[in-house]
Amino acid sequence: ATFTLASQLPVQVHSLFLSYTIIMPNTPKTSAATSKKVNYTVHKRPAAPFYRKVLGGIFATCFALTYLVTLPYILLSIYVLWDYFVRSALPGWMIWTTVPFVISTIVPTQHSPFFVKHVVDSMIDYFEFSEIRETSDEELLEFFGKGRTAILAAQPHGVVSFTGMCSGSFCIDEFRKIKTAAASVVTSVPILKHVMGIFGLIDASKKSIVRHMKKGGAAGSIVIYIGGIAELFKSSRKEERLYLSKRKGFIKLALTTGSDILPLYLLGNTHSLTVVKSGPLAAISRKMGVSITYFWGWKNLPIPRPDKLVYVRGRLLGMPKIEEPTQEDIDFWHKKYCDEVERIFETYKGACPGYENKKFYID
Repeated sequence: ATFTLASQLPVQVHSLFLSYTIIMPNTPKTSAATSKKVNYTVHKRPAAPFYRKVLGGIFATCFALTYLVTLPYILLSIYVLWDYFVRSALPGWMIWTTVPFVISTIVPTQHSPFFVKHVVDSMIDYFEFSEIRETSDEELLEFFGKGRTAILAAQPHGVVSFTGMCSGSFCIDEFRKIKTAAASVVTSVPILKHVMGIFGLIDASKKSIVRHMKKGGAAGSIVIYIGGIAELFKSSRKEERLYLSKRKGFIKLALTTGSDILPLYLLGNTHSLTVVKSGPLAAISRKMGVSITYFWGWKNLPIPRPDKLVYVRGRLLGMPKIEEPTQEDIDFWHKKYCDEVERIFETYKGACPGYENKKFYID
């Protein structure tokens, strides 16, 4: 690979607990889709002590359980409050179980970059998380420094995007300003909105996203999970199916706002947990835009499998600004994005154990 002399040397960036080690490859990667040479860097940590992995597993499980327990807890809290003020049949002490619900209902969410950086940090060790970057941090900082915004198009979704969470802790401070678009239920439901809100969420409506992007730079850029919750019910440990063929709104958004698109592929996201794909809860999940159906992982428990996660950052597509794009314009750039996503998957799937023979589909 071609790098400056300085970038060929091992670099360490120290966090609160451990150091990140940047590893430079010896030769460019050959894309399986295009047969072109692609320069990239691999970023990962040295081996962590066992207690760090245990701690990371606990945090990952807590995030996963939030999706399982939030709805039952809210329903229970509403019932207890109703009983307390109307019927008074339940023991009086039960009113105290509703305190988190009441507080979460009243208090607004809070983006917490410090918590993400220093507490979620241990999940990096649990999942043996690493990053592959075709676009360097320096290139992105230069891009954002010009006031440009980017749509960081992330796929696949997974039950819980642990790859995305780990990247939020692993990245430099400037990139932690980048917000993530989420379904309104995630940004408004008590408990869930506070647990997930630490990563910096905004409502996924077009109006909200356009208003946010006017800030410019990293602060105005946004992560969008293109396939959304619908994608969750398509993939498995044997097949990687992206819900993408009909998702073109993000392309039009980028063209009309003059933003660029940066493809992100989250290898391992569909391996951490397995979800029940049918039944009433699955149907409700699709309607609400958030997973409330049962899922399982390690030992068939709702504990994420400690499988390796790999975050792949592709290249900016180089999109133009077209205030009134035609359908032909949208289709052209959509195809380019789809081709790029497939290239990234086929090129780097070998970096994630279990993906070597996994089939890729765009639905």
